[in-house]
Amino acid sequence: MKKALASACVASAFLLSGCGGGAKRPQNAPSLATLDWREIATESDRDRLRQWRSAWVNGLAKASASGHDAALTREGPLLQPDAAIPWQAPPPGNYHCRVLKIGAKAAGMMDYVVYPAFNCRIRPENGLTSFAKLSGSQRPMGLFFPDGNRRMVFLGTLQLGDEKMALEYGRDRERDMAGVLERVGENRWRLVFPYPHFESTIDVVELIPRA
Repeated sequence: MKKALASACVASAFLLSGCGGGAKRPQNAPSLATLDWREIATESDRDRLRQWRSAWVNGLAKASASGHDAALTREGPLLQPDAAIPWQAPPPGNYHCRVLKIGAKAAGMMDYVVYPAFNCRIRPENGLTSFAKLSGSQRPMGLFFPDGNRRMVFLGTLQLGDEKMALEYGRDRERDMAGVLERVGENRWRLVFPYPHFESTIDVVELIPRA
């Protein structure tokens, strides 16, 4: 329990700083690179990640039932739950990122929405890798943690409006974000958020390195 608490404090300090904003780890704290994401994730986020497949199935079923089969097919492996290919970590740098929201969470909302590409950044962060959306009114930011040899787990928070720093992970359940990063092409990755707190059943972020 003490180890888990210390690990959570370390990771939270970096999330609070905006991933790279200069927060310092407590003295004698474990390296971020040695942390198990399960020791840091909230119970709610561990549950969401366990339901990764059901989110895919339910979200795609809703989008298909509302007439979006052709659009789903056009995205190819990006929207195929089992399309991940052998792992290769995304290189540091700037990325074109698209957000696809699939399966409305409430009546009256759209079952399939694709937003224009935005700028995001991936960079080394004390032995791990950080991700941040750089513009817009909703900006996910956080850290990727190893999870086997086929994917990584993302834990982070949602920065809103003109906020300058991210909230500490675990402080606001509605702002906490948990997702899975997979490789789906030669230079194409997807960050999948099962059962996000707002709008949709599953969110998919496509990541392609900028030229």
